[in-house]
Amino acid sequence: MQKRMRFVAVNGSERPDGNTRELLAHAAELLAEHGVDLEVINLGELKLSGCGPCGDCNSRCEPCAVTGDDVPAVVDRMALADGIVWAAPVHGFGPATTMQAFIERAGVGYLRFQRPLTNKVGGVVVIGRRYSHTEVYNQLVANVLLNRMIMVGSGFPAILYGNHRGEALADTEGVEMLDRMLHRMVAMARLLAEHRELTGRDALATGYANERDDRWFARRYATVGQA
Repeated sequence: MQKRMRFVAVNGSERPDGNTRELLAHAAELLAEHGVDLEVINLGELKLSGCGPCGDCNSRCEPCAVTGDDVPAVVDRMALADGIVWAAPVHGFGPATTMQAFIERAGVGYLRFQRPLTNKVGGVVVIGRRYSHTEVYNQLVANVLLNRMIMVGSGFPAILYGNHRGEALADTEGVEMLDRMLHRMVAMARLLAEHRELTGRDALATGYANERDDRWFARRYATVGQA
């Protein structure tokens, strides 16, 4: 018997009770009907340090040396999940500051080394008043793919329109797209789990466990500091 699945949603909004949180509460209810637990990580409630001036990210092979914030713990929680949902509002024609800061710090400081999100099912939901939804959506999709996650097509993207609290949930077409995405994520996660159970191996195994130790990286940076 397969274990109960668990998804993690990263809420990139700094607001404690806005549209993003309401949509993720809706997502949790839908996933529960499929026997999937959803843990929502509200970045606005955590301590996040922005990337600093150290500048050695492209030549180091170990996680970030900056300590004292919640980023490593969030990365660990994502690494244990079967699926990851990036959820962010549009602020200033881009993703909310909390989401952008987390993506930079987690990606450069931790995820790039072992790619612990490899082959987890990924999904993206974007919420905003009217503008730049597609640009933010595409940025988050690129991050899903960068981390070697699997993103399943589900029709139109999970983009929802709303400004004041409650308006995004009233976007019936957007909510339908969110629901379709979640249904497909569950189906794909179960398919991958069944394959692992039957074969004892990952269906999409990669030979590059650590991008900072591969031959391309070694060639590119072998002479750094020697010129």
